[in-house]
Amino acid sequence: MPGTRDDLTRLRIALTAFFALDGFVFAGWVVRIPAIKEQTGASASALGLALLGVSAGAVVTMTLTGRLVRRYGSHPVTVACAVLLCLSIALPPLTHSALALGAVLLVFGSAYGGINVAFNSAAVDLVAVLGRPIMPSFHAAFSLGGMVGAGLGGLVAGALSPTRHLLALTVTGLLVTLFAGRALLRCEPAAPPDRLPEQDGAPRPRDRRTRRLVVTFGLIALCTAYGEGAMADWGALHLEQDLDASPGLAAAGYSCFALAMTVGRLTGTTLLERLGRTATVVAGGTTAVAGMLLGSLAPSVWAALFGFAITGLGLANIFPVAIERAGALGGPSGVATASTLGYGGMLLGPPAIGFMADWLSLPAALTSVAALAAVAVLVAVATRRAAAGG
Repeated sequence: MPGTRDDLTRLRIALTAFFALDGFVFAGWVVRIPAIKEQTGASASALGLALLGVSAGAVVTMTLTGRLVRRYGSHPVTVACAVLLCLSIALPPLTHSALALGAVLLVFGSAYGGINVAFNSAAVDLVAVLGRPIMPSFHAAFSLGGMVGAGLGGLVAGALSPTRHLLALTVTGLLVTLFAGRALLRCEPAAPPDRLPEQDGAPRPRDRRTRRLVVTFGLIALCTAYGEGAMADWGALHLEQDLDASPGLAAAGYSCFALAMTVGRLTGTTLLERLGRTATVVAGGTTAVAGMLLGSLAPSVWAALFGFAITGLGLANIFPVAIERAGALGGPSGVATASTLGYGGMLLGPPAIGFMADWLSLPAALTSVAALAAVAVLVAVATRRAAAGG
C-alpha cells in the first residue's frame, strides 16, 4: 500500500478525476435525451425500454466487476472501464430507432456499471487507510462533473448536433483517462486485498448478519439513487414538456440538482463527523422528500428548479454513506453488492418512470422519488442499532 502522505494524495487526486469524468460523461448524455428521443421517434414507454439497456448492462457488469477487481485490482479495471465509457458515449446519436438505441445503451451501461464498482472499491480502501469519512468528497467530484457536463450541454444544445456534442465528450474523456489513468496505474492500492474486516471492527464478510446489513445499505442506496437517475433522465423532459421551458433552461434543471449535490457532498465529511451517519441519512432523506414534491408538482419552472435543488441537497450524502458502510462491513464484496443495488436503483428508476408517465403523467411519476426517499429514511431509522455505525 502507499507508504507516504504524498502517495495517498496522488491516489486521491487520480480517483477524484475518474469520479468527475464519470459524472461529466453521464450528464452529457442525459441532457441530450430529449433530442435523441425526437430523433428515434420513440414514445415515453419505448424510450423507457431503451433506457433499460443502460440498466441491464450496468447491473450485469456490476455483478462481474467485483470478481474482476479481486483478481486484477481496482485500478486497472477503473481505467479499462473508463476507456469503454468514453467510446460508447458517441454511439446513441448514430441510432434511429428505440431498439438500436437500447442496444448501444447496453454497451454504455456495461462501462458505466463497471467503472462505478471499480472506483468505489478503490475509494472505500482509501477511506479505511485515512480513517476519515471522505467518501462524500469523491461523490462530490461526480456531481461536479455532472454539473459541468449538464451546463455545457445546455449551452451547446442549440449550436451542436447530438452527434458532434457526444463525439466531443469521447475525445475529452479519453484525454482525461490518458493522464489520470497513468497516475492511477502507478499507485499501489490503498489497502491490501486481504485486509481483514476485524481490523476496523466489522464482522466477518461471510457472517449472515453482515450480509443482511450490506443488503440493507444497498437498499438505502437504491432508494436514493433512484432519484438521481430520475432527475438525470426525466428532469429536463419534465421542464420542457410539462412547464414549457426552453431546451437550454430545461437542461439547467439537472445543473441545479447537480450543483446542490456538489455543495452537499463537499460539506459531507464535516456533517458526518458532527452528526453521525444515521442522523445525516434521516435529515437528508426528509429534505429530499420535500424538495421532490415541490419539483414534480410545482406549476412554474422556477419553483420546480428550486425543488430540484433542494432534492439534490437532501440526497447528496446518503448514497456515499451507504456504499462506504457496506464496504467497511463486507470489503470488496460488500462494495459490489451495495453498488449493484444502488446503481440498479439509479438505472432502473428511469424506465419505471417512463411507464408510470404513460399510465398517469410525468409529474405524478416523479413523485415516486419522494416516496422512495421516505422509505430510505424509515429503513435507516429501523436498522440504526444493528448498523452501529452512526
